[in-house]
Amino acid sequence: MKDGFIKVAAAAPVIKVADANYNAQRVIDCIRQADKQGVKVLVFPELTLTGASCYDLFTHRVILEGAKKALAAVVEATDGIDMLVFVGLPYEHKSRLYSVAAAICGGELLALVPSQEATAYFSAPVWDAEEVELCGQTVTLAQDALFASDAMPDLKVAVELGADLDAVIPPAARHAQAGATVIAQMANFPQTVTSRDENELNVRYESRKLSAGIVLAAPGKGESSTDRAYSGLCLVAENGQILAAEEGADSLAISEIDVQHMVNLRRASNAFGWDEEYSLFQWGKKAVSTRLTRKYLMHPHLPATTEELPTYCQRMLDIQVSSLVKRMEYAGLDHCVVGISGGVDSTLCVMVCAMAVKRMGLPSTNVVACTLPCFGTSSRTKSNAIIVAEQMGAEVRVIDIGKSVYQHFDDIGHAHDDYSIAFENAQARERTQVLMDIANKVNGLDVGTEDLSEFIDGWCTYNGDHTSMYDVNLGLTKTQVRANVRYIADTTEDMVLKAALYDVLDCPVTPELLPIHDDQIEQKSEDAVGSYSLQDFFTHKMLICGFTPSKTFRLAKIAYANEFTDEELVRWLTSYCKRLFSQQFKRSCLMDGPAVEAFTVSPRDGFLIPSDAENALFLQDLEQLTK
Repeated sequence: MKDGFIKVAAAAPVIKVADANYNAQRVIDCIRQADKQGVKVLVFPELTLTGASCYDLFTHRVILEGAKKALAAVVEATDGIDMLVFVGLPYEHKSRLYSVAAAICGGELLALVPSQEATAYFSAPVWDAEEVELCGQTVTLAQDALFASDAMPDLKVAVELGADLDAVIPPAARHAQAGATVIAQMANFPQTVTSRDENELNVRYESRKLSAGIVLAAPGKGESSTDRAYSGLCLVAENGQILAAEEGADSLAISEIDVQHMVNLRRASNAFGWDEEYSLFQWGKKAVSTRLTRKYLMHPHLPATTEELPTYCQRMLDIQVSSLVKRMEYAGLDHCVVGISGGVDSTLCVMVCAMAVKRMGLPSTNVVACTLPCFGTSSRTKSNAIIVAEQMGAEVRVIDIGKSVYQHFDDIGHAHDDYSIAFENAQARERTQVLMDIANKVNGLDVGTEDLSEFIDGWCTYNGDHTSMYDVNLGLTKTQVRANVRYIADTTEDMVLKAALYDVLDCPVTPELLPIHDDQIEQKSEDAVGSYSLQDFFTHKMLICGFTPSKTFRLAKIAYANEFTDEELVRWLTSYCKRLFSQQFKRSCLMDGPAVEAFTVSPRDGFLIPSDAENALFLQDLEQLTK
């Protein structure tokens, strides 16, 4: 249960209709199998002990008494097993018949939860909670019940049964608002040609809307085939993502739900609270470490599959282009001015500008692409910058700023061979001054090129490349910028542009601010701040998901496998945490620019921290990894 993970499972064993003794043994077998795999919450379909397709047999005393005895056998078999189990059966109360979920843990029957929707055979409850005698225990029969883990306070489980899943306002919404972070869905639907797609869509939608984990089990292959077929569909979902899916004979879907993540999302939304009218049942005394089997993407800011990537990139580009068009039209401007370096960010920027002026019905030459070589510019990057700009039809201006920078050094008394921070920053600030003044001269907009990753790690010169009149890359991580450039390279029919773009992608990221030797790129950004792929992973887990640095380390080890050593991960996480705090002053005064995800570092509506906040607690969390 470390880091908020709980291993859950949905099971649909092959049962025999109306044979409760046989079905109880199948349930017990599943419980033992799940226990060996470390499962802590196990969900069976509705009416597991009798079968969901008994029809009029549900009302027969023999079936009802047989279900009670079968339940007693299941309860007894769980003695010593620290697992919350939901199993279904028909239950008579005050001459009415209910479909109930029996919640069991460690040989104890915790509660009975009835379905809240009436059906052809089962009534809807007309009471809140009552005490009943069952399996030799006094048990609460409660329609609004939460099962809270003693070992993990954030883990609270609620249950939906059968017809509840199809209610216009399903109980899951109320359960989630009352604090349930995991919803056990004990389904009864038959198999159709569309049932799997429909139910995967449903659990993805509900888990995302409710910021919850969902564990769904549908009746299996042993159900009656008189009029319907049953598939045993089992699903585990979290926040819109299917974590595990199995369908067929004796299906068992197992994965780990990140309860901590669900609570983080709810805290941010401020839409969930506690309902004191719910009955609360405690379970689970022992905290254990959950072995993770679920996968984590190396690039969480991109789609999981390559098939989704083209549409994703098209949408990112449309956000960038549409936003730039809106800003230019509002300001009455007809030119874009871009500083091109041959790097991936400025390459994307000049192409976005070309798309924008085209959409506005303006000539491509209204994009003024300026390459501003100085002491660290290589012929490779300069050549690529010019090729891309020319192929897009932009007006290209080559403005050597070396003389201006040397004059500035003389003005401030800085030695020409002193390669300290002033040496680097003076070049970046001179470039920004030139670009802004050209923009004023041509009735244009100085369009910034810095991306979200660089703003987070502060790898930019304050009031230099940090500043522009509008930044179309402000909301894109470095991995998203690269994805857009690769998408254009893959789809363009311009072979010259294609070759230049692939070479841009092959170049190391560099600010080109220190002198070079033999025309080779020597100053590499990732040598100083770490892999941008890794940084973007850190941003997703720490800032978007709200995870601790140590938990982020754990997930990075899974996502990147053997690409980085533990020492390297700790080193770059430490660097990331330090720069996240120390560089906030640059984010506190960022220019406008469109977000492409829900996350941004805009000082107006994005992630915001004080510019002088301390990073001590973050670094302390990392220290435990080296002990």
